[in-house]
Amino acid sequence: MKGDLKKLQGTWHILTLEVEGQKYPPGNSRIAIEGERFVSLNMGAEYEGSVSVDETQKPPTFDLVFDKGPEAGNKSLGIYELKGDSWRICLGLAGKSRPKKFAAEAGTGHALEVLERETGKTKPVAIDEHAAAVAELEGEWKMVSCMQDGRPLGAQIVKSGTRVFKGNGTTLFVGGQVFMKSSFSVDASQTPRAIDYHDQRQLGIYAIEGDKLRTSMAQAGAARPGDFSVKAGDGRTVSEWVRKG
Repeated sequence: MKGDLKKLQGTWHILTLEVEGQKYPPGNSRIAIEGERFVSLNMGAEYEGSVSVDETQKPPTFDLVFDKGPEAGNKSLGIYELKGDSWRICLGLAGKSRPKKFAAEAGTGHALEVLERETGKTKPVAIDEHAAAVAELEGEWKMVSCMQDGRPLGAQIVKSGTRVFKGNGTTLFVGGQVFMKSSFSVDASQTPRAIDYHDQRQLGIYAIEGDKLRTSMAQAGAARPGDFSVKAGDGRTVSEWVRKG
């Protein structure tokens, strides 16, 4: 091993993160590189695969090939700048084109990150739990099951249901059509975590385990559920989702 790949060995803290023009708090997210392998740490789901670099390009390029986690089978193409213990990268989200510059404007499908090598002198990164929880929900989720008022939702609706979280907004699609759209907020200090759909006046709870999401939402104006149980006449919508890769 030689060149920049050798210099990239170790663990890197993400200091700043911007995706399609929107900045996110990185919390304690990190990327570890060992040999020609990379793995993400504290990013909600675990992403792992192989990494290769081409420092002869201007700017130098790198490829991430995912073989574990939600993006398994996909590839991300990027450019980078390496200066000592500082590493700046701009990459296309899986399936997107390789960036030509260090920018992540809206609609490009590009992400811009600045990372710092983990050393004995590295200061711990303060974690904004609320912002980190919102970032963890970010993306598209496929409906797996849904119970409304104690009764299962129709199989066709479940099969065609997807939910997208972006920024502080969420949209539910059924059969490719917008079924519900709302701004939302979360409270990561509660157990289970609380989530509110403001436009719908709904209070709920949620839990994320790997690439799986569970939510329990009260009917509009009702009190927040305390658990994920269901029974006839409870007015709750309890659903399960899996992150789309």
